[in-house]
This record gives sequence, structure tokens and C-alpha cells, in this order.
Amino acid sequence: MPQVTYNIDPTHSSVHFSVRHLMVSNVRGEFSKLSGTIQFDPAAPAAASVAVSIDTTSINTRDPQRDAHLKSADFLDVEKFPAMTFQSKSVTPHEGGATVTGDLTIHGVTHPITLDVEGSPNEIKDPWGNQRIGLSATTKLSRKEFGLTWNAALETGGVMIGDEVKITIDVEAVRS
Repeated sequence: MPQVTYNIDPTHSSVHFSVRHLMVSNVRGEFSKLSGTIQFDPAAPAAASVAVSIDTTSINTRDPQRDAHLKSADFLDVEKFPAMTFQSKSVTPHEGGATVTGDLTIHGVTHPITLDVEGSPNEIKDPWGNQRIGLSATTKLSRKEFGLTWNAALETGGVMIGDEVKITIDVEAVRS
């Protein structure tokens, strides 16, 4: 089978994140709007590629006031940077998944990241006759590396918001 293009199904895909708050708990949120493609040939899995765009205005932490602050120039500055993007550079298949390395651009700053991908690129046929694949990926990143440096010192020591952001990406994609 030659290389096949899969389009990310935005209604069945999401990007979740978690970051420390007040040094005692985690705040979780998601970006609900994303698009992109996965190129894959089962005979040459290392030649796969992934391109994703995430709508930064779709951030949701279940708190409208916090979401407004995260969209402001203090953080994502969504008016100036309405999307964050990922473009893979290499794929290393392994049992049960792959390691995907690529460039992530957030807030106009690009850094390489590595995604640990689980799942199988084996297609399933949905009830409407479409061929689908599903994958999950995780990574951690430093928000400061991407210019997201806003913080506040706590009276008891430490900071309001941790630097490390844990990310989980769940994707369903449909063969084009």
C-alpha cells in the first residue's frame, strides 16, 4: 500500500494539558479545535509525517476569567498568534507506537519536541464506510522556552504557575 493521507477529525480529537497551580495542584484544560494531516505507509512507517495546527482561541479550562487571561498578551496572545503548529521531522516506530520528533511553534517561538505515540495505524471501517486510525501522544514542555513567562511569586515561596506543561493529544483521523 502506498503512502496514505489521513485528515484529523476535529470532532473526535483534542489536545489536553496540565500545569501546576500554586505549587499544590494541577489545572487542566484543552484546546478543542485542531486540524492537520498524517501521512503513513505501513510498509515504511519511519517515513510517516504529521502536520497539525491548533486554534489557540479554543482554549478551555472551565473558567471564563482564566481562559480570557490565557488568551491575553500575558500568555498565548491569541490575537497575534491564533494558532500553534507542529510539523514532524522524524518518526521512529516501536512496538505499540512510535516516537515522533518535530518542531512545535507556540507564541511565535519554535522548539523541537518529542511525542511518545501509542496506538496502531491499523485502519478500522466506520459505519459510514470511512477508513479511520486513532492515536494518542504525550509530551512535556517548558512554557518559558516558548516565551510564556508570566507568573507571580507566592508569599509562602514558589510561584503561582509551574513551568512544566504536560500534554496529551488524542487523534482520530480519516483516510482522505
